[in-house]
Amino acid sequence: MANCLAIVKRKALLYFAANQALIPPLPIAGAPMSRLTFTRWLQQSPVPLPQDLIQTLQITADCCRNISAAIARGALTGMLGQAGSENIQGEDQKKLDVISNDMLLAAHAQGGHLAGMASEEMDDPFPVTTHENSRYLLLFDPLDGSSNIDINAPVGTIFSVLETAPGSNTAEVTPFLQPGTAQVAAGYAIYGPATQLIITVGHGVDAFTLDPDSGEFLLTTSGMMIPEETQEFAINMSNQRHWEAPVQRYVGELLEGKTGVRGKDFNMRWIAAMVADVHRILTRGGVFLYPLDSKTASKGGKLRLMYEANPMAWLVEQAGGAATTGRVRIMDIAPTGLHQRVPVILGARAEVERATGYHA
Repeated sequence: MANCLAIVKRKALLYFAANQALIPPLPIAGAPMSRLTFTRWLQQSPVPLPQDLIQTLQITADCCRNISAAIARGALTGMLGQAGSENIQGEDQKKLDVISNDMLLAAHAQGGHLAGMASEEMDDPFPVTTHENSRYLLLFDPLDGSSNIDINAPVGTIFSVLETAPGSNTAEVTPFLQPGTAQVAAGYAIYGPATQLIITVGHGVDAFTLDPDSGEFLLTTSGMMIPEETQEFAINMSNQRHWEAPVQRYVGELLEGKTGVRGKDFNMRWIAAMVADVHRILTRGGVFLYPLDSKTASKGGKLRLMYEANPMAWLVEQAGGAATTGRVRIMDIAPTGLHQRVPVILGARAEVERATGYHA
């Protein structure tokens, strides 16, 4: 185990050092900014944030900027396509999955701000032992929706921060198995026409946009809220024959439109990257469903609780929405495994409550 971790760390650091040309230059000190920078936002939090948490979030934001640059140059540098390996879930990894994972590991491996990391792309936790008083844990999906990379569609990075007791054995899974309610920060970066960073530290949801000139994430939307009324839903309709009866009923009513019990037409939107579908909901409303079905029942669901469902559930709740499995609130789930899967229904509160009520 120790040898494997040493090899991963060495590979990550070597990759990071070899690809500095991909990373945009840091902003010039003292350059004028008309908007609040992410760094200043962290320092001005309504409830003061510990310095090591600020460092964790700042380094994560810097990594997202670097991942954005790597994605933008993917076709030019031969980084698109399959990596020829599988992750713990048995899914084929893209080259940029592995690269993004290594960039996050390399950036956070030193500095004393973290006790450990866990990634959707790694079997086991990644302990960080540079400082005995380190107490934060970073969990991440380094590149959500990576199947969209080769078609130049939006992808993203999802992250969640937990706290553990200093000195915890972060080579073990136990310190990471905390419910979503224990999160101290969560967010995602979306790499689309613009690169944006969406984050909560428990006081609402704010959005930052990467300024390509300065290299800074600048505050562009404060206090994001999901509209209560919606006429959009996101679900993979190709799985319809596998859904449980409550989901068949709920989606059937949406498809009936004005002539059905809902009395209005709904549009379906499906980008096949959770980051992009949730971003649309936070921006203009809607509901997202990846429900339990006969294909995923044996695994417990499709999406990962720790890397996808929990951070997205907290963001959605902080924006006035709701997030359940169809049966229970996602953030109340006591995790039993690092790579545990769950069904997900999240978005506009009234829609989530209706769909969840049908399961009851």
